[in-house]
Amino acid sequence: MSKGIAGQAAIVTGAARGIGRGIAERLALEGCNVVVWDRDLDPLADGGNFRPAHAETVDITKLDAVERAFKDTVAAVGKVQIFVNNAGINGPVAKAWDYPPDAWDRVLAVNLTGIFYCCRTVVPHMREQKYGRIVTIASIAGKEGNPNICAYSASKAGAIGLTKSLAKELIGSGVLVNCIAPVMTETDLFKEMTQAHIDHCRSLIPMGRFLQIDEIAAMVAWIAGPECSFTTGAVFDLSGGRATY
Repeated sequence: MSKGIAGQAAIVTGAARGIGRGIAERLALEGCNVVVWDRDLDPLADGGNFRPAHAETVDITKLDAVERAFKDTVAAVGKVQIFVNNAGINGPVAKAWDYPPDAWDRVLAVNLTGIFYCCRTVVPHMREQKYGRIVTIASIAGKEGNPNICAYSASKAGAIGLTKSLAKELIGSGVLVNCIAPVMTETDLFKEMTQAHIDHCRSLIPMGRFLQIDEIAAMVAWIAGPECSFTTGAVFDLSGGRATY
C-alpha cells in the first residue's frame, strides 16, 4: 500500500465507470476519502462494493460548474490533497482533413480545457495548504500522435504540456503535478471496436498484451502519495515497452 495517503481526500473526475472508477476504487482501498466527479453518476448504483465519500454531477467543460463542484466538495470532505484528471472522450475516427470541427471542439474542451479549469480551481486550495498531488491521465497518443484521431492526440499532447508548465510554476509550493501516458487499456470500450482494430493495437505493444485498469490505478496511487516526493512535471509511461523515451 502507498505510504501516507490514508485519510486524505481525493477527487477523481470521470470516476463513475471505466479507468476512473478503477482509480477511485484503488484510492479508497488505500484509505482515501474519494470524491467522484462525473457527468453521469448512475453507474455508481450498479450494485458494486465501491461507495465514494461524496459525489458531484459536474461538466468539467464549464468553469462555473467546476468551481461550484469544488466548493461543495470542500464543504463535504474538507481539505483536498489529491486531484486526478481522468475524465476524457475519444472522439470520432477520421482523417484530419475530414475531421468534424464540432467534434474537434468537443474533444479539446473535455480533454484539455476541462483539465485547465480543474487545475485552475484546485491549485489555489493546494497552495494555501502547501501540499497537493495532481495526476493527469494523458496517453501514448499525446507523445506519438496516433493517426486518424488528431483531436484526441492533440488534446493529450496538450495535457502533457500543461502538466509540465504547471509543475514548473508550482516548484517549491509543496504541490506536485505529474501525468501518465498509457497505451490502449482493456475496458468495456472494446465492445465498440472491430477485432482487426484490437489486433492492430495489440501488435504495437512489445509486451504483447493490453494494459489493465488495476495497473493504471496502482501507478496513480503511488504518484498521488508522499513517497513520490522528488518528481514533478513527469510523464510516467504505461506502454508495455512501446515508448522508451
